[in-house]
Amino acid sequence: MDELLTDTDKASQLLEQGMAMAMTYAPKVILAIVTLLIGLWLINRLVRVLDHKLSAKDPTLNKFLCGLIGITLKVLLLISVASMVGIATTSFIALIGAAGLAVGLALQGSLANFAGGVLILIFKPFKVGDAIEAQGYMGTVVEIQILYTILNTFDNRRVVIPNGNLSNASLTNMSVNETRRCDMTFGIGYDDDIDKAKAICKRLIEEDERVLSDPASLIVVGALGESSVDLSVRVWTKASDLWPFYWDMQERVKKAFDVEGITIPFPQRDVHMYKSE
Repeated sequence: MDELLTDTDKASQLLEQGMAMAMTYAPKVILAIVTLLIGLWLINRLVRVLDHKLSAKDPTLNKFLCGLIGITLKVLLLISVASMVGIATTSFIALIGAAGLAVGLALQGSLANFAGGVLILIFKPFKVGDAIEAQGYMGTVVEIQILYTILNTFDNRRVVIPNGNLSNASLTNMSVNETRRCDMTFGIGYDDDIDKAKAICKRLIEEDERVLSDPASLIVVGALGESSVDLSVRVWTKASDLWPFYWDMQERVKKAFDVEGITIPFPQRDVHMYKSE
């Protein structure tokens, strides 16, 4: 009977201790959960507002800065919530530091991409909206994120390139300069009149309003090929007019040469047959 009373007393004591702990920690836990939910909502709201403000002023910095601020604020929020529950902040920070070190060693490539993104934003080799050629891809920069840069190729494919590769390798930015030189080569036959062919090219260039007068255009004999005399034509246009002008000139030169009797030869071989006796 005494043993039964003793077990009952122990159970009562445990129940009382549990109720006391619940009364002590329940408000802290509930307050921490409410703080966490409200904090996450405020952080997401702040990031959206910042994204909206920066997208109009500096779309290059936009995604990178918003992502970095969002992650930093969420880490600080977690530390604050942990301290509200009663977890020692110093121990929590030390735990996060140790975990961060381990993750950093395991994700060295990601850290290199992060550093590459910082370098891209500082030195600005390109910005959002620029047309670049890098890592074997050519397209328009859509976003510069914390770890990756996103391109849309000219045939509408999405390419994701690590920032570390972009910051440590050569790339071509085709949008920096307002003007570009259009280089073309037109082959004519060895029996054709070189001066006549050059005059045709000059006339077609002068008729096109997209051609810039300064620097002056150049039409010269660039090479004596195996089957043709190659005319090198160099013309300056606005960067946006380069490819439309190039494609138009290919067609216009071919039609003009046909009308004027200028041939565009294709590779030919003379085969000599000898009859052995």
